[in-house]
Amino acid sequence: MLVAPSDLEAPNYTFPTKGFSPIPLDKLNFKSIVVASSNDIWVSLDRAKYFAENWGSEFINIGDASHINTSSGHTNWEEGLTILKKLG
Repeated sequence: MLVAPSDLEAPNYTFPTKGFSPIPLDKLNFKSIVVASSNDIWVSLDRAKYFAENWGSEFINIGDASHINTSSGHTNWEEGLTILKKLG
């Protein structure tokens, strides 16, 4: 399960990162799900869908959830656990 994949190629990504670029676009050889939010500042919904399509992943939009991490209130994330069970 890939949650809120950041888009390092987006113009607002102006700080240094190591080991995350270039963004791989090869199809994954295992079942996967990309979970994204419609108002994530680090990846647009269109880019998250693009990543999912390239990776061969199911795509799930959880709506306006900001960047899906603890800072945005996703601590004990029951919805995420339910989505994760789909991979089992």
